[in-house]
This record gives sequence, C-alpha cells and structure tokens, in this order.
Amino acid sequence: MKANPYFDPRLSTSAGRSRMSRSLVFNQKGKYVEQANKLRAQARLEEIKRELAEAARRAGVDENSERGFVVHAPPDVEWWDEGILEDKTYDCIDNPAKVKLSGEGSIVTPYVQHPVLLKPPQEQRLIQVKPLYLTQKEQAKLRRTRRAADLKETQAKIRLGLEPPPPPKIKRGNMMRVMGEQAIADPTAVEMLVESQIRDRAEAHERANEERKLTKEQRLEKLAHQQQMDAQKGLHMCVFKIDSLAFGKHRYRIDITAKEHALTGVTIMNPQMNLVIVEGGAWSIDKYKKLMLNRIKWTENDMPSSVREGNREAEAQWLQSVDADGNLKDLSFNKCQLIFEGEVKDRQFRRWSSKVCESDGEARDFLGRQKLDSLWALAKSAE
Repeated sequence: MKANPYFDPRLSTSAGRSRMSRSLVFNQKGKYVEQANKLRAQARLEEIKRELAEAARRAGVDENSERGFVVHAPPDVEWWDEGILEDKTYDCIDNPAKVKLSGEGSIVTPYVQHPVLLKPPQEQRLIQVKPLYLTQKEQAKLRRTRRAADLKETQAKIRLGLEPPPPPKIKRGNMMRVMGEQAIADPTAVEMLVESQIRDRAEAHERANEERKLTKEQRLEKLAHQQQMDAQKGLHMCVFKIDSLAFGKHRYRIDITAKEHALTGVTIMNPQMNLVIVEGGAWSIDKYKKLMLNRIKWTENDMPSSVREGNREAEAQWLQSVDADGNLKDLSFNKCQLIFEGEVKDRQFRRWSSKVCESDGEARDFLGRQKLDSLWALAKSAE
C-alpha cells in the first residue's frame, strides 16, 4: 500500500488523531434580555421625540417666529450612535473596548442592504417630438407642389382612359365663354345651372368640413391626451397666497379652471389668509398663473347667491361676501401673490380639492401629511 503513489498517510486510521467531542457553550443569563431592553429604550425615546414634536405643532408654535430659529445645543451622543457606544457620551470613542463595531452584540453586520432599483427619471420624459412648424410661405409652397403632383397624376389617368374627364367648372365669370351659344339662346336656364353648381360645391365643402370635425368625445379625449403628455415632460408646482376668498365667484374660478386643465392640488381657506397649491404640466401651470395673477379681479365683490343647506363654506361667516349686518365686505385690500414656483419630482396630491381650516395648527397638520407644512410658514412670512 505504501508503494501506491496515490496513497495519503494522513487518511490512515492509525496515523490520524481520535475525534474530540465539542463542548457546549451556554450564553450568559440575561444577555438577550439586555439587548431587547436597549432596543425598547431606543424605540421609546423615538416615540417621546415624536410626541413632543406633535404637541408643539398642536400648540400652534409658529415656525417662523424667534423660537423656531433658536439653535439648540448638540446632544451628548446622537441617536444613531447610541447602539454602538456603551457610554452615553463620545468620550469613550478612543477606547476600542467600549465601541461595539464587531461581535455578536453589535448592530454592525457584514450584510449589505441594496436599495430598490428605480427607473432613470430621464426615461419617463421620452415623448414623441413634434416636427418644426413651417412658415406661411413654406406651407403655401408645399401645398402648391402637392396639388401640382396630384393634377399631373389625374391628367395621366384621363389620357390613358382610366378616368372620365371632369365636367367644366362653370362660374359666373366664365359662364358665357364655357356655354357659348347655349348661353345666348337660353341665358336663364344657364344661369340657374351655374347657381345650382355653385350651391352644390359650397354644400360639398361644408359637408367635408363637418366630416373632418371632431366630436365632443374626441375633443375631450384629445385634450386629455395633450394634458397627459404635457405632464410627462415635467411637473411644476405653484403656490399662491390670497388675502381673502370671501367672494364665491373667486373660489369657483379657482376650482373650475384647475379641473379643466387637469391640475391637482388644494385650496386652503383660513380666516387670516388663503393658500392655493397647484401642480401639473408646464402649459397648464402657465395658463393657471395667468388666471391667478392677471385675469381675476381680486378687489371685486357682489351679493352672494343661494347656497345649499349644510354647506360648510356657507356656514363660515368669514367666507361670506357680506358681514353680519348684511353689508358687502370691502375687498379693496385683497391681492394674490405667487410665493413659490418650481419643478417637482412627483405629485403630492391625487386630485383637486378644497379644505377649510379654522386655525393655523389645523392647516399645518393637513399640509404635514403631504410634507408641505413649510409652505404655510413661507406664506405667513410673505408680505
């Protein structure tokens, strides 16, 4: 066997060592309980911080006040380092024994969390590019060239006998020259024939125009498609601050124009000021800006029309165009300001809506759900 060149003496039972049984290793009592307590303490700390922030928001703490700009002292240890350091301070960072970067009890592991793959934003804006528009002279030249080619093709078919020659086009100016002796013999009949042909050509022209005209459903579908393609080029957001929306006509025009242009957003009505947040395509946003800044006369006011029972807007006295005595409110001070304009990545609102907020805290809570609560502070700071 030893002469065999493929023999390995290490595999021999006589040369190998006997296998030793592995001893049991028990965890110390309370090891995982201590780790669970640390996780509960950290979660409880986060909950306390969240409750304090919510209480401050409900108390009506204004973000643009002096208290909102106070710079607090840095903590002894940041919350993301509490699970790594044994002491609640950074003084032990030079001691490797108190920094848990490795081991079983450390929160740092060799595993890598890969982020979710997202589509490149530029691919979402790949739309069909329209050709350049021709000038009036270029359009006329192209039309003449196309008609000349069609005429040559028709004349060739007539010469080959594939099509019958068209009847002469009789008009009032060439009636005597085309009809000849017949026009001299019976001018009344020839004139009636010319008038009937002129009338038939006009009717055929009108009928062709009606056939090319889109129906109401087709027009709406085409408009919706254009608005969708406009939004795919990039979403824009505008925020308007309005002093008063007591006149119902102003609220109606704000609402109906946004829906016609497929815009999303919200109108926040408050006794102190009103905020209009609108988002959509560039073309629709441009039209809406012209409405808000140029077309609507914010200083006009009129008597209110009849409203439905139970309408919350009608119940609020500060949303009516008349005061408690029945007199028209003075809106000569009323104005509209564009306080923010920019491009956004995604829509923050699913549809267009209106919201009545009696207090600042309620308005900030509503905007906080869409992470836009900073716009309320920006509107209050705008003059």
